[in-house]
Amino acid sequence: MTSVPRPYRPPVSLFWWLHKRSYLLFALRELSAVFIAWSVVYLLMLVSAVSSGHAAYQEFLDRSAGPWLLVLNIVAVAFVILHAVTWFNLAPKAMVIRIGRWRVPVAVILAAHYGAWLGVSAVIAWLVLR
Repeated sequence: MTSVPRPYRPPVSLFWWLHKRSYLLFALRELSAVFIAWSVVYLLMLVSAVSSGHAAYQEFLDRSAGPWLLVLNIVAVAFVILHAVTWFNLAPKAMVIRIGRWRVPVAVILAAHYGAWLGVSAVIAWLVLR
């Protein structure tokens, strides 16, 4: 019986993704999915508390004021912003818009996405804070 030589595979560090900025952003963007899921669960818990009456809503607010949940939600907001920014930065690669033979520049697509995000955020802020 002859053995087949295996190709050499150099050992890979557990923290390989820390060596390049693009790898780090990729890993953080993938990790952001966990915090996006938490944000959805938290929002559903809020809706459930509001629909259950004033006492349940007040209890939800009291639990939400705890330091651990407050830190978790601040980290979640940071990851949600990272996720949105990286998604918008990928948009020009995913959607090539042509008008006749002219290709819409990347900067215009980015500006449209960020402008829409700012506009929707402003409308939501106005509705909530008025």
